[in-house]
Amino acid sequence: MDTPLILQIALGCLLGGLLSAAAAGLVMFGLPKKWLGFTVSFSTGLLLATATLHLLPEALESGLTPHEVFPLLLAGILGFFALEKFALWRHAHGGGESDAHVHAGDCEDHTHSHHHLHGGETVSILVGDAFHNFTDGLLIAAAFLADPTLGWATTLAIIAHEVPQEAGDFAILLAAGWQRGRALFWNGVSSLTALAGGIVGYLALERALDWVPHILTIAAASFLYIAVADLMPRLKREQQAIGWHGLLLAAGIALVVFGSAHSH
Repeated sequence: MDTPLILQIALGCLLGGLLSAAAAGLVMFGLPKKWLGFTVSFSTGLLLATATLHLLPEALESGLTPHEVFPLLLAGILGFFALEKFALWRHAHGGGESDAHVHAGDCEDHTHSHHHLHGGETVSILVGDAFHNFTDGLLIAAAFLADPTLGWATTLAIIAHEVPQEAGDFAILLAAGWQRGRALFWNGVSSLTALAGGIVGYLALERALDWVPHILTIAAASFLYIAVADLMPRLKREQQAIGWHGLLLAAGIALVVFGSAHSH
């Protein structure tokens, strides 16, 4: 039924946006900073497995041929690289000091180094994050339209990978002089664009279901790009609790494998 499906999409988008911001807030303001590093490991496993074991097989089973899926996958990965390069889509806070703050325990050390940020730069962080969340909403809608189980798996992967992203945004805004409450509020507002993306995606794709496999392939490209270009380089720099990082990465993959087997 249409009504339950759009409600599931709306709930998934709200959870994907607000819960990730809230979880990142807990990590930044309460939980030990080491948990932020652990979320990166778990997120990496979830993203890689969801893309390769859920999204791409669903796109192929929905009617696209390998000769259609894999060129689109390549184009998607290159497209996300180009969008991020020109600051039109935010995920990694690339390079130097702005990347270092996302590591557990580094947030306080870099507080003073960010005070040179201008108001326009902090606004651009929120705008870029809002666009990223809107894109996530579109991907969630496409996944739900293909299969509600796939929709929830995609939502879980998005929540997991957004925690270190949102924590990084918090660190930059706090370092720019924002109060904690203000930073949390505006990150929550930018997260609500995921709901807008989900509704727009549902209304558009409901009338063009043939496009759903293409969007699923783009979603897989997004997950693979984030995992390989952003999260895995962070894991390579981890020097402590390597065993835990390995176990959590495997746990993220196992969760997707178990969910896939259970759903079938």
